[in-house]
Amino acid sequence: MIAISDNVQIRKDVPSGTIIINRPDRRNALSREIVAMLKEAFEDFLMERSVKAVIVTGTGTTFCSGADLHQIKETSLEADAMTRWHDDAEQFLDLIQYMLEYPKPVLTAVNGWAVGTGCALMLAGDIVVASENAHILMPEALRGLSSGFTAPLLSFRIGVGQATKILLSGLPHSADECSSLGIFHEVTGDNFVWARCQELASQIALGARESHQMTKQILNSTIGENLLTQLHIGAANTAAARTTPAACEGIDAFLEKREPDWNSLHIVE
Repeated sequence: MIAISDNVQIRKDVPSGTIIINRPDRRNALSREIVAMLKEAFEDFLMERSVKAVIVTGTGTTFCSGADLHQIKETSLEADAMTRWHDDAEQFLDLIQYMLEYPKPVLTAVNGWAVGTGCALMLAGDIVVASENAHILMPEALRGLSSGFTAPLLSFRIGVGQATKILLSGLPHSADECSSLGIFHEVTGDNFVWARCQELASQIALGARESHQMTKQILNSTIGENLLTQLHIGAANTAAARTTPAACEGIDAFLEKREPDWNSLHIVE
């Protein structure tokens, strides 16, 4: 095990390389520091010829709880908050685009909950293997935020019709539901998620890297020709949403462990 930091670790088990988000105190939330280290980890494995596929997972019972709301709240108190939020959105967009264009297959081992932008991280992978107790949740509406990254990726994977209910309802969806919708490619026992990804990496290793790269290019750039444009719009939408009174109330409510009071917002139509 090699630690890029305490919060992001990597390991090489030929033919795979694994990136582990290790931030259990925040349920593997994505701070700007974590996002930067994830990109660095992918870059490290790109240079490893023996690594034929990269597995992304999280520690504990959560794959990733999404954006770090504590950090968003702290940033709101800074004089240059709007610039910082724009930079944060661009940084995450850069990671997602890098994963989509990455020449090696990316597998996401979803060991538990995938929430908010954690779902976007999951969906930027090529193959999703989930545990029986995995769930997805899109709570942005309850936080006054935008699902600007997840909406394009989820719609690309399963279609706009199915994505709409998930994005607007804020309801959790179980592993069985996600499997039936095509969000999870496979569901396995809680203790076998990484092992199944390793089996798939071994199967992938039998193929030519050039073929994998061309296949990903066809899927994500040709068939998904509008996906990157949608993600760029989503990044702008994500940054803008954080500047609103709704975001302030939604994040405060979450951190204070109470229900948001949307009626308290004085918004001029």
